[in-house]
Amino acid sequence: MPATPETAPNRTARRKARTRAALVRAAQGFIAEGRPHAPILEITQAADVGMGSFYNHFESREELMRVASEEAFEAHGRLLDELTLGIDDPAEVFAQNFRLTGRIHRREPELSRVLLDYGLQLIDIEIGLAPRALRAIKAGADAGRFTVADPELSLTIVAGATLVLGNLLHEHPERDDAEATDQVAEDLLRMLGMAPEEARELAHRPLPELTTVAWQEADL
Repeated sequence: MPATPETAPNRTARRKARTRAALVRAAQGFIAEGRPHAPILEITQAADVGMGSFYNHFESREELMRVASEEAFEAHGRLLDELTLGIDDPAEVFAQNFRLTGRIHRREPELSRVLLDYGLQLIDIEIGLAPRALRAIKAGADAGRFTVADPELSLTIVAGATLVLGNLLHEHPERDDAEATDQVAEDLLRMLGMAPEEARELAHRPLPELTTVAWQEADL
């Protein structure tokens, strides 16, 4: 049946979306391999798209790598949001998100490497982990659960702990990731002003099941 004016643009849009998704997935794979500076030709070959298609979506490799990283962070953030639905205590939201993220370093090593490759730039982006952590810190302070003078400074400590913990778990596979993560979470809660006994209890509560993170774009 001939394409109507309505269906033809839709097919074109879906084709463009598939091409963009393939490029983002390929870029995420290179980042996970520790190759964020892979040549554009290799990226397009991995994505199985033409070289010319790259520039229909991205102006440079650097732009693609930034987008690929940020979309991975946001996918992780959406999963955390789903797993904290129904939790009213911002301190518990903060603790659970940190503890789940710590476990992802082992269970989703490719996603973990994307996070670690971005480093402390995580603090400067408006999607993903950092804004969620900052919201929880501010909400905890407003609710009297945390005692913090400057939430942004507290976030720098949390971000540093997240990155260093991830690197430690990669470098020392003999360490128990859950035990290490929960201990760091307890220490962070105490740093945020929580009493030691409550911090320990909150950092060792049962966690929801951590399913695979759909951090790479699905085919459209």
